[in-house]
Amino acid sequence: MSRPPTHLVPNPPKKPKPRDPVAAGERDAAVNRLAGHNYFLTDRFEAGMVLRGTEVKSVREGKANLRDAYGLIKNGEAFLLNMHIGPYSHGSYTNHDAVRTRKLLLHSEELRKLTGKVQQKGLTLIPTRLYFRNGRVKCEIAVAKGKQNWDKRETERRREDDRDARAAIAANKRRNA
Repeated sequence: MSRPPTHLVPNPPKKPKPRDPVAAGERDAAVNRLAGHNYFLTDRFEAGMVLRGTEVKSVREGKANLRDAYGLIKNGEAFLLNMHIGPYSHGSYTNHDAVRTRKLLLHSEELRKLTGKVQQKGLTLIPTRLYFRNGRVKCEIAVAKGKQNWDKRETERRREDDRDARAAIAANKRRNA
């Protein structure tokens, strides 16, 4: 008597490679952490950017730096100056300049609001983060007013007090539990 044929199990389908979290929009490509320390940030706007192909690839690689960048409104258009995007690793003679003026894409209503705010004395535009949304690079810019040294110390003191209060509450909960 012959044995029945064994049951053949098909190979499980291959899992797709996980996307880069920066390219998928799950993580920011660049963050300007000093902006919150050096400035009072009020209004925030999302702006698109006019970039070259190698610049986008470099941003995906995480080679963008917003530390010294600032925004400027000129002739009804917004620009981002001093933003550093390193050269693309696989680029050739077509690579971009690392620091160049880049145009920001905003709606006309947003531009009008920004123009009114930036004309006030002491206010400027500071980029706070760079990220991807639907495959496009977006820049979050904020209207900022510079902090004095005593403002920075006061902010740090308040932050430490909040941290100590949270730690005390957590210790009390652990003790009573």
